[in-house]
Amino acid sequence: MGRWQPGARERLEQAALDLFLEQGFTETTVPQITARAGLTTRTFFRYFADKREVLFAGEELLPERVARVMAEAPPSLGPMELITEGLAPAAAEIFEGRGLDYLLRRRAAIDAEPALRERELRKFSLLSEALEQGFRDRGVDDLTAQLAAEIAGTTFRLAVTRWLNQHGDPDLPATINQTLAAMRNLTTTPDPAG
Repeated sequence: MGRWQPGARERLEQAALDLFLEQGFTETTVPQITARAGLTTRTFFRYFADKREVLFAGEELLPERVARVMAEAPPSLGPMELITEGLAPAAAEIFEGRGLDYLLRRRAAIDAEPALRERELRKFSLLSEALEQGFRDRGVDDLTAQLAAEIAGTTFRLAVTRWLNQHGDPDLPATINQTLAAMRNLTTTPDPAG
């Protein structure tokens, strides 16, 4: 085995996902993952703190990404405009380099384990907190910042879930736009005349 084999991280992720789906997250050990990947345990810990991090690596970067997107947005954009224009590109960045197959398999592994589902909810909570702070940093009042963060976070979560349920068709930006359109329709009163 070469010390710095290319693609080691991806091989570890693939091996871990395979094992999580075959025998369950709890039953899978780091030595099993590394054996399946043809790498050493030491290599595993170079990339991940523990086996849970295979599924949640990068979570700690969410607040930083959100802050950057908020700071780069034109100051003239109001909260809903920012959500409408910024959510799809931000989602694309979050999932960059992750194929649909990987995301579907990741979701299946998470859905099979209650502790992992709880961790996934924590990730969405971190996202909402970061969004709320981002809106505040843009000068939005507290109530509006909270509402906008909840709208953006809920839209993102629902759109990603729908997108995965539909196996990527339509694409994620279109699914986000459909979800936002459905939300806007909730706030309009239908014309009783028809």
